[in-house]
Amino acid sequence: MARNGRPHGSGIIGGALKADFDLEQLQQDYPRRREVPFDSRRRMMTVVLDWQKAGENLPFLTSGRNDLPWENLAFTKGAPLEVLRCCQSILKAGQVTELTSGDRQIITEANDHYAKEGFRVLGLAVQADHENLLEASPQTLEQQLIFVGLVAMFDPPRPEVPEAIARCHGAGIAITMVTGDYGLTAEAIARSIGLVKEKVRVVTGDGLTHLSDAQLRQILKYRSGLIFARMAPEQKLRLVQAYQGLGQIVAVTGDGVNDAPALRAANIGIAMGLNGTDVAREAADIVLTDDNFATIVSAVEEGRTVYQNIRKFITYILASNVAELVPFLAMIFLNIPPALLIMQILAIDLGTDMVPALALGIEKAEVGTMKLPPRQKNQALLDRALLLRAYCFLGIIEAGLGMAGFFLVWGSYGYGLAELQAVTTSILHHTADPILMAIYAQPPP
Repeated sequence: MARNGRPHGSGIIGGALKADFDLEQLQQDYPRRREVPFDSRRRMMTVVLDWQKAGENLPFLTSGRNDLPWENLAFTKGAPLEVLRCCQSILKAGQVTELTSGDRQIITEANDHYAKEGFRVLGLAVQADHENLLEASPQTLEQQLIFVGLVAMFDPPRPEVPEAIARCHGAGIAITMVTGDYGLTAEAIARSIGLVKEKVRVVTGDGLTHLSDAQLRQILKYRSGLIFARMAPEQKLRLVQAYQGLGQIVAVTGDGVNDAPALRAANIGIAMGLNGTDVAREAADIVLTDDNFATIVSAVEEGRTVYQNIRKFITYILASNVAELVPFLAMIFLNIPPALLIMQILAIDLGTDMVPALALGIEKAEVGTMKLPPRQKNQALLDRALLLRAYCFLGIIEAGLGMAGFFLVWGSYGYGLAELQAVTTSILHHTADPILMAIYAQPPP
């Protein structure tokens, strides 16, 4: 069965509905008596159903005692190869027969075939032993199973994901797939969304356990095209810590309980809001309300834009302060009349500087914002380049033009002090526009 939609449980339910199964009636006829939940180590789950009504419809699952059905029956679903290891028999054409090595090879090849096409595959099996399944240990429930079949489900990536990943690559953001899926499935999905293009190396959870921390950091630093599949929660956490050990800022997305340790340890934990568990949301720093990866990329662009706008705002204010300070320094050291009054400075700040500064603070993203490399985590907002540009370049230009106008009018026309101060104020008003344009032209950090 192939089903387009959300994976696993909902995909199986969707397929059953398309096959005209009455789910409510099935739940009434075969009520659930026990459940062994999914575990990332076992990679499977088991339920025990009341099976007393099933004898006539499914004779291969009768007890052998006058063809009476078992009182209870255990059904297991999970990773196909893990389920297959627990099976000793197979259901063929309604008959239970011994599971041979040839059968195992056929099942494995079928699983790999679907996985290479990007399908998520589940193995299904049943426990038809005579033990009391309600009291048996979980290990007993998942041994000597009868293999029933495979279920392949296709959950197509959202159409905007490839573009979002390409934008991340252009912005210098490295994306690593860390999943509990089968390696071939993970590789197929990664290729379909443009996450990897060159030769891919799939590292499984079992393979990761044989690597020391130093070896893992070397692989992360020098190898590209890495995909981590069949990862347990502690292995996801180890990957986060390894990247952080390389000095990287790590953001982790996740939706399940198994993702909680990695979400909590990451510099930025991002949980899914629609389908994420409460544990994942509590462990995360950010909750993504639409479960869309492209939204994360948009948030990165918005963050870069806000950062750039803050720098522009500060540059403009600092440059303006130099132009307001220089007339008073000139008055002190040159023993000349003040070129500006306090009230005129207030008028400049409130009437001229405030509106352009606010405009700088709400500017939209510049072209090429997502093509810039990430900033270093220790880079200061007020760095040397900003201060030199504001104080020693733009501020000096603005102050020089204002004072040049003051001295030119004073020496040429002999105006009174009030007129001279008005000229200085007017020049500072007019120099705000070219200073603003210079800040617009300032390259991003």
